Amino acid sequence: MENLPMINEGNHSEKMEGNISGPGGSHATNILLNHDFSDGLKDWHPNCCYGYVVSVESGPQKEMTMESDGNYAVITERKKCWQGLEQDITDKISVGSTYMVSAFVGVYGRTPKSTHVKATLKLEHHDSGTSYLEIGGTSCVKGSWEKLEGSFSLSTMPDRVIFYLEGPSPGVDLLIKSVNITCSSPNDYEHTVIMNLILLDVCEFYILKMEGNISGPGGSHATNILLNHDFSDGLNDWHPNCCYGYVVSVESGPQKEMTMESDGNYAVITERKKCWQGLEQDITDKISVGSTYMVSAFVGVYGRTPKSTHVKATLKLEHHDSGTSYLEIGGTSCVKGSWEKLEGSFSLSTMPDRVIFYLEGPSPGVDLLIKSVNITCSSPNDYEHTVIMNLILLDVCEFYILKMEGNISGPGGSHATNILLNHDFSDGLNDWHPNCCYGYVVSVESGPQKEMTMESDGNYAVITERKKCWQGLEQDITDKISVGSTYMVSAFVGVYGRTPKSTHVKATLKLEHHDSGTSYLEIGGTSCVKGSWEKLEGSFSLSTMPDRVIFYLEGPSPGVDLLIKSVNITCSSPNDYEHTIINKGCVSTEDENIIINPQFDDGLNNWSGRGCKIALHDSMGDGKILPKSGKFFASATERTQSWNGIQQDITGRVQRKLAYEVTVLVRIFGNNVTTSDVRATLWVQAPDLREQYIGIANVQATDKDWVQMQGKFLLNGSPSKVVVYLEGPPPGTDILVNTLVIKHAAKTPPSTPPDCEIAAFGVNIIENSNLGNGTNGWFPLGSCTLSVQSGSPRIIPPMARDSLGPHESLSGRYLLVTNRTQTWMGPAQMITDKFKLFLTYQVSAWVRIGSGSTGPQNVNVALSVDNQWVNGGQVEIADGRWHEISGSFRIEKQASKVMVYIQGPASGVDLMIAGLQIFAVDRQARFKYLRRQTDKIRKRDITLKFSGLDSIGNLGTLVRVRQIQNDFPIGTCISRTNIDNEDFVDFFVKHFNWAVFGNELKWYWTEPQQGSLNYKDADEMLDLCQKNKIDTRGHCIFWEVDGNVQQWIKSLNKTDLMKAVQNRLNDLLTRYKAKFRHYDVNNEMLHGSFYQDRLGKDIRANMFKTAHQLDPSATLFVNDYHVEDGCDTRSSPEKYIQHILDLQQQGAPVGGIGIQGHIDSPVGPIVCSALDKLGTLGIPIWFTELDVSSSNEYVRADDLEVMLRETMAHPAIDGVMLWGFWELFMSRENSHLVDAEGELNEAGKRFLALKQEWLSHSHGYADAQGQFSFRGFSGTYNVEVVTLAEKVSKTFAVDKGDSSLVVSIDL
Repeated sequence: MENLPMINEGNHSEKMEGNISGPGGSHATNILLNHDFSDGLKDWHPNCCYGYVVSVESGPQKEMTMESDGNYAVITERKKCWQGLEQDITDKISVGSTYMVSAFVGVYGRTPKSTHVKATLKLEHHDSGTSYLEIGGTSCVKGSWEKLEGSFSLSTMPDRVIFYLEGPSPGVDLLIKSVNITCSSPNDYEHTVIMNLILLDVCEFYILKMEGNISGPGGSHATNILLNHDFSDGLNDWHPNCCYGYVVSVESGPQKEMTMESDGNYAVITERKKCWQGLEQDITDKISVGSTYMVSAFVGVYGRTPKSTHVKATLKLEHHDSGTSYLEIGGTSCVKGSWEKLEGSFSLSTMPDRVIFYLEGPSPGVDLLIKSVNITCSSPNDYEHTVIMNLILLDVCEFYILKMEGNISGPGGSHATNILLNHDFSDGLNDWHPNCCYGYVVSVESGPQKEMTMESDGNYAVITERKKCWQGLEQDITDKISVGSTYMVSAFVGVYGRTPKSTHVKATLKLEHHDSGTSYLEIGGTSCVKGSWEKLEGSFSLSTMPDRVIFYLEGPSPGVDLLIKSVNITCSSPNDYEHTIINKGCVSTEDENIIINPQFDDGLNNWSGRGCKIALHDSMGDGKILPKSGKFFASATERTQSWNGIQQDITGRVQRKLAYEVTVLVRIFGNNVTTSDVRATLWVQAPDLREQYIGIANVQATDKDWVQMQGKFLLNGSPSKVVVYLEGPPPGTDILVNTLVIKHAAKTPPSTPPDCEIAAFGVNIIENSNLGNGTNGWFPLGSCTLSVQSGSPRIIPPMARDSLGPHESLSGRYLLVTNRTQTWMGPAQMITDKFKLFLTYQVSAWVRIGSGSTGPQNVNVALSVDNQWVNGGQVEIADGRWHEISGSFRIEKQASKVMVYIQGPASGVDLMIAGLQIFAVDRQARFKYLRRQTDKIRKRDITLKFSGLDSIGNLGTLVRVRQIQNDFPIGTCISRTNIDNEDFVDFFVKHFNWAVFGNELKWYWTEPQQGSLNYKDADEMLDLCQKNKIDTRGHCIFWEVDGNVQQWIKSLNKTDLMKAVQNRLNDLLTRYKAKFRHYDVNNEMLHGSFYQDRLGKDIRANMFKTAHQLDPSATLFVNDYHVEDGCDTRSSPEKYIQHILDLQQQGAPVGGIGIQGHIDSPVGPIVCSALDKLGTLGIPIWFTELDVSSSNEYVRADDLEVMLRETMAHPAIDGVMLWGFWELFMSRENSHLVDAEGELNEAGKRFLALKQEWLSHSHGYADAQGQFSFRGFSGTYNVEVVTLAEKVSKTFAVDKGDSSLVVSIDL
């Protein structure tokens, strides 16, 4: 054994001399690691920003006076005030002790005169969420270091404690020089024992390391990097993730009947409400880039489990600049009563800012059992490990010695009536936070508002650079309030800047709940005008305590400064709920309305007629029509066109890139029209005089009562003029409007994952499906007759079999439905209480029809959801055989009555149904299969062959391969207005490599009137794509559906129509020759026949032939919808195949099959079945207009993942286009990935995570022949080759293919 480094006599004598203080010394131990940044940012983590370390002498702040030399940290690229530098101190503090905090801090960049820096604790509790404790702060100015001081003491111990420094305004760099946290009250025997144990543990580890018992390269055992891996020390070093855990012994625990070769302990993780909840440990400082780590664990499950449930090991990878991603590293199936070994491995090509290892996976409500977890490095270089262990030993020894000398001090504090800190800004903005804006404090005497009358002197805060109305000034009051008490709020507020006559300021509480998201409570408000102070008053009382309560003042229009002078929150009396309710009810948001004179209290001022007259009324129709709100309403009368109506110019009152919501009270009157569509429309004129009409809301109005119309809009560009108007009813009918409100749209609260508890995947919810109990559970819909017969198929229909896997056979019995006198008559069953909201259900059955039909018959499995029809699948039958019917559905709102029934054939035709199944689909199970398929068909074996290497040193050459871009086409739909929004363009060019234009290439857009051509929009969009090397699809040359053909074309005779068609082809394909890679030639031919009806059957094939002659480089597509989902018999895969074959027989050069993909509740095997059938044609298939829709972002994300994984795993698919991604610019509600103002939702996060998954990375060493092999996707790669002499970086490309590829790289 090697000799241990000794703690020499000098160290002991220093201790005796007081240089390292004991109880009688003056120095206490700093619990922070690397407190002076002498080891870079080791042990620290920039929180969602970027950091680096520089020396005092050479750094950018070298002009700042600092008594000592050394290093300091620069925290930069900060976009939020809370972003800063953090360190986990969970294991370094104890309950009841008082800790003193000090740090030298500074700021750099474009700062105000003074800005605030503070120290905060983030306290994470697995059972009650996260809270924050501010422990000290200081004001900083550019060019000087300031000392920040504070203290804290915890009465209970959280599961995790993070210390962090934060605070300057966004964009300002935070500078940190030496941070100290010392215990002022401690001593303890217990602590001494713990420190001895830590010392002994590390010494023992070091000794074992030296002896070879913990092997290096020459040993047989690899080091487990996990602490307390066998739970011998309870759950120490582990954290249950939003659930609860405890440790029991193998012999005495509730799972003692489970066979386990070794004794010892295991962890039980319980009270799990989500499948991702489990047990985690931070391993950031224990792993390194390029090494491969092997993972193993013994796991089990307990509770009400399905036959088999999945447990997996996952890495959570946190990056300050690109968010969080997840890496699944292994998994196993578990059944109750047995332990299973989970195994996996991982290797990281880049180092995240934080790496969390965790075990997760059983269904919610099922306990996760964990017995011994190991993570070992399979490719160690143990010199580095030995050095690290020496450093750990020395650090802990030093810490142990210094610990003997802690100082003792006691806490102190006082309470004031006002619960707010620094309520009068006498200490600048200390304890306050400008919320995503900028603030400073000035004196009443000298500030810019000195002309405003104020009885008292003192200071006030100016909150400026406000881009949203909700931006203002906030303070955390979580620890200062209690449930049941009533709090009175008062503040003096004002406004400054370019304001309307009057604008609204309000006080709001932000209530954060760890389990149910964030809500907002408005507690008071007042109207302000420039030049005067107003008193804002209100009150609140909370019946339950949130995890965090933020008080803030907000409200003037964006761009208007908010002024705040003295804020008070005092406790008046408990349980005063009535007062709170009254105050809440009195608040008005009218002042936020950008419409002037919205209720016509000022007559018709600011209003005008759009092509008609307007009039003011207090009643109409002999007093039968009265205003619903206020005293007046207006009418748009003498209308001669449907677009005539009432309008207001709102130029200058709407801001680009802000979402606005519109609310209008309307009705109609006159001309014997009782009901009509009324629309709210924006007319927008750009500086170049380009005009745009934006439909923002519509409603079916009546002449009987007022109805409310609501909608949203966003302007991408900077318009020169904006007018909002109402239109729609036929000429001669008056539009009546009572009130119109346009205000900044409130943010939609984020979704929470559906709480499906233990979903019974694959379990049929249909009663007596096998008809073993006669017709029990079934009833006839209508006067038809049900009976049970035998002779139906015993096998499960193929699409259901793909979802269910091995399953018992069907009974061979079927329902015979006779005496049908209506198409809707058939068997029915109530399923109201048998389904769960937000789960996707697959529908499957065998169906057949009797004789007597005069042609093909549609059969439909339908649902009546509170009397609304929902399609569960359709099939067309033209013979006497059994046919598979398959479909899917999902219900997202609670229904009082849900019935399933089978309908469809003509009256008099008998209907037969066998083996109807409706079951929840386990999407995760299929994803596992799809991942394997994707690896098989999208990756190829690649060998890098290096030339220029020293053959002697080949084996020591490290190779790191990183894929930069996957070249599989993933594109999106864009519109001309989108490209005026730089945020949209940034996301578009970063995440998509193909584009299609929503409308701008369609004939009705490029030639709305005969001979009036408009290619300007398409030209500008094409130019953007070409500059960013984004390929484009041409959509579409023609559109076969009658409703999408412009009126002037419909008016042409056959000869002129044929000429117009030829002109369209010549104009478009000559202008853009070789610029569009694809063209959809004649859109939706399975759903329309406008050109074929007028020009004959040959016209469709001739369109393809002529297009190919004009642009031979373009691939010509057919394109249609509902091909893949089983819900439309007009466009079934069989019908589509026959349609394509017919075109080919007429000589049409069909080069691609377009499936639009506007799909609801997608089920993988149904989609895959359609692709398999179409794939038999041997023509490339694209999803051309993919979108999915759900009101819940997590479900929407699941739907999108289903479609993208099916796409990547199917060999016939060559590309996928999303039909947009930005809210308000999608054809379907609730289908966006990014909200209107640029925030990524869960569906967007899932999309980006999948794109990351489809990048290949690898690393290792070149072999003796100077080669390195791996398996990867096609696309662009970077390879880094590291030898003893140099490091070389090269870029190479991998083309699509399935054979092995050798890439020669000259170094």
